[in-house]
Amino acid sequence: MERAKPLPSRRRLLKGAALAAIPYALLPGTRAEAQAEAVDYPLAEWQPASTSNYTASNRPTTYPLDYVVIHITQETYPDTLAIFQNPAKSVSAHYVVRSADGHIAQCVREHDVAWHAGNWDYNTRSIGIEHEGWVDEPAYFTNALYEESARLTAAICTEYGIPKDRAHIIGHYEVPGTDHTDPGPNWDWTRYIRLVNFV
Repeated sequence: MERAKPLPSRRRLLKGAALAAIPYALLPGTRAEAQAEAVDYPLAEWQPASTSNYTASNRPTTYPLDYVVIHITQETYPDTLAIFQNPAKSVSAHYVVRSADGHIAQCVREHDVAWHAGNWDYNTRSIGIEHEGWVDEPAYFTNALYEESARLTAAICTEYGIPKDRAHIIGHYEVPGTDHTDPGPNWDWTRYIRLVNFV
C-alpha cells in the first residue's frame, strides 16, 4: 500500500505564495540581473544583437572613440531589434531609442564595433544610436525621444571625452561614402545639441 504524502505546512504554503508573487525576473541570480549588468548605460534594457552582426573589440584601447552617429531606423522599434538579432542581416547599432516614451535598448556593448555607419573607419571610432521612426515623418521625433537620446549621448560623450558638438555628434548622412540621408531634414539639430549640453 502506498503511503500518503504529508500535507505542506502553513508556513511552507505562505512562503511559496510569497515567492509566487515575485516576478521571476526579480529573483536573485535570474536573467534580469545578468541583463542589468550587461548594459553600459544604466537606463538601457539589454536586447543583444546577433554576434554575427558586430565585431568584438576592446575600445577605446583598440580604437579611439571620436563620434556619436545619429540614425533613424526606417522601421518600428520591435522590427529594428529583430533585424539586429537576425544573423543574416549584417547590421547593428549600439542603441535603439523608442519614439513613444524614449525607452532605450542596448544591442551592442560600447567596447565592441557595431556595423551601423557603412564605413569601417567610422564604425570603429563611433557609437551608433538608432531612433525609431521615418525621416519624412517628424511625428516620431517626440519630446521623450529627443530628451532620452540626448541624455544617452551626453553620457557617452562624458565617458569617452567626445566633445558635445556638431563636429563629433553627426548624422548618418555625414559619414563619408554613405548613401543614407538620416536623420533627415526634420531632425532638430539645434534642439538636440542644446539638450546634450544641458541635460
